[in-house]
Amino acid sequence: MTQSRTHTCGELRLQDAGKAVTLCGWMENVREVGNGFAFVVLRDYYGTTQIVLENDEENLALVKSLNKESTLQVTGRVQERASKNPKLPTGEIEVVPTEIRVLGRCRYNELPFEINRSREADEQARLKYRYLDLRNPAVKKNVILRSQVTYAMRQAMVEHGFLEISTPILTASSPEGARDYLVPARKHPGKFYALPQAPQQFKQLLMTAGFDRYFQIAPCFRDEDARGDRTPGEFYQLDMEMAFASQDDVLAVLEDVLVPIFEKYGLYDRVTPAPFRRIAYNEAMEKYGTDKPDLRIDLEITDATALLQNVGFGPFEGNTVKAVVVTDFEATRKQIDKLCADVEVQTAQKTYWFRMDDKGEIVGGIAKFIQPVKEQVVQALSLKPGCFVGLAAGKLGVAQKTAGVLRSKLGVLCPDHMDKEQYQLCWIVDFPMYEIGEESGELEFCHNPFSMPNGGLEILEKAAKGEIDPLTITAFQYDLVCNGYESASGAVRNHDPEIMVKAFELVRLGEEDVKAKFPAMYNAFCYGAPPHAGAAPGVDRIIMLLTGEESIREVIPFPMNKNAQDVMMDAPSPVSEKQLEELSICIRPDVKSEQ
Repeated sequence: MTQSRTHTCGELRLQDAGKAVTLCGWMENVREVGNGFAFVVLRDYYGTTQIVLENDEENLALVKSLNKESTLQVTGRVQERASKNPKLPTGEIEVVPTEIRVLGRCRYNELPFEINRSREADEQARLKYRYLDLRNPAVKKNVILRSQVTYAMRQAMVEHGFLEISTPILTASSPEGARDYLVPARKHPGKFYALPQAPQQFKQLLMTAGFDRYFQIAPCFRDEDARGDRTPGEFYQLDMEMAFASQDDVLAVLEDVLVPIFEKYGLYDRVTPAPFRRIAYNEAMEKYGTDKPDLRIDLEITDATALLQNVGFGPFEGNTVKAVVVTDFEATRKQIDKLCADVEVQTAQKTYWFRMDDKGEIVGGIAKFIQPVKEQVVQALSLKPGCFVGLAAGKLGVAQKTAGVLRSKLGVLCPDHMDKEQYQLCWIVDFPMYEIGEESGELEFCHNPFSMPNGGLEILEKAAKGEIDPLTITAFQYDLVCNGYESASGAVRNHDPEIMVKAFELVRLGEEDVKAKFPAMYNAFCYGAPPHAGAAPGVDRIIMLLTGEESIREVIPFPMNKNAQDVMMDAPSPVSEKQLEELSICIRPDVKSEQ
């Protein structure tokens, strides 16, 4: 064993009594009980072992002189414990030391937090002292699970005939939809590499090069803001691509790979069996108000526009109105007010409500506007005593999304309508190919510009001629959604240069623009590319779901904070003038760093 260690701190059992052993680990605690007795808890990666000191003044003086978390080597003999601890794997034994050596002294009297309660500490402190935070077994187990899951992913992909291939980290800037991290090129002043937002172009080029099935656990880099389910800076995805493949082929492979992983490593016993339900994007927005619905919630959104358009309530006039009906609603007025306030905070839109009391009367909220059309409303919404109706209004997209947030929060508020302890997976398919940009006001790609449109070249030509609205074109794009989180995204690729150019023409970019933006891929496709399709499940997000953590930072070994700072390594940090000169870079004095 390494470092003269015969056993680990989680290994010894009652049958080892009498053995001479050497253990190494961190001194978690020292407890004196009088009459020459003291107990030391020694902890390593594998567990803890109790060390008992009985009339051993020399070793007792040594451990009392040390701060907790000092690293020790303990040599001694195993004996049966008089007072056993059935909660510990090693709870039936203890080690009586003959020698204790200090391998690494902790030089601080006070720790930034108690190791075994580090999750209760301030997050900034946890991130600054992440190496101490990771000593907590409860924190460490997420990293261990991450290793097990990525190994299982690799094994499953290889069994499905995929070849693991690494793609470049230093590459060209590409319009993937988020900000690039740029790397100055010392040998090419004024020019920059970019860290890849995804290996998108490289994996498509591998298909063109004749590799049939590719995958990798790929690092991806995007300069975007943090949120609970997304970390700034870098993240990892199970990137995969298949030649001569359809959408059905990709979805079937991922179902085969992921279902066993959720079943084996997930917090919940129940997992949606394959094949997963497929929901068209427009249907998802109508029924759930989002393209990542949490299907654990049994509530659906109902269109109430025609029903409530002329009730005299200003916010409904001329707008789309969406309703969410909840049966057996028992929340208080205070809870309803908080619900509406929370939705407004998240969406910047107001919500409205009324309910049917036990006598069948319409009460609360905007009830007075509903009274004149009570019978029509009750019939159309299938209301009965005890029902609550939440309402959202606005332009179609706004009303849908606001109602979607309302639906989600009502699911949490009403446990009878949300079966939490399961993994509900589905595919969202038929995403729009185009949308009107919020800033530009013009037609733009909705998601991935490399996707194949439903209808191919013919549908694009009809849109170019004005025969159809380009906003009605859908793409062979698909997202895997689990419990309300997007867990994978993919598409059938547009592998034909003629179709690619026509798709870009609709967003005011010609063939020369395509060649300039994607030279390698455009040229490669001109040499004959196979039809191909792929996807990329998010490793970090899937592990977050498996562990039941609410923050993605809990499943990343060394995460950045919400401001994209590594407070442990003090990154980003200033560099010397000499380094800047070598890179031909000058810092503008009027530019201030965000704190």
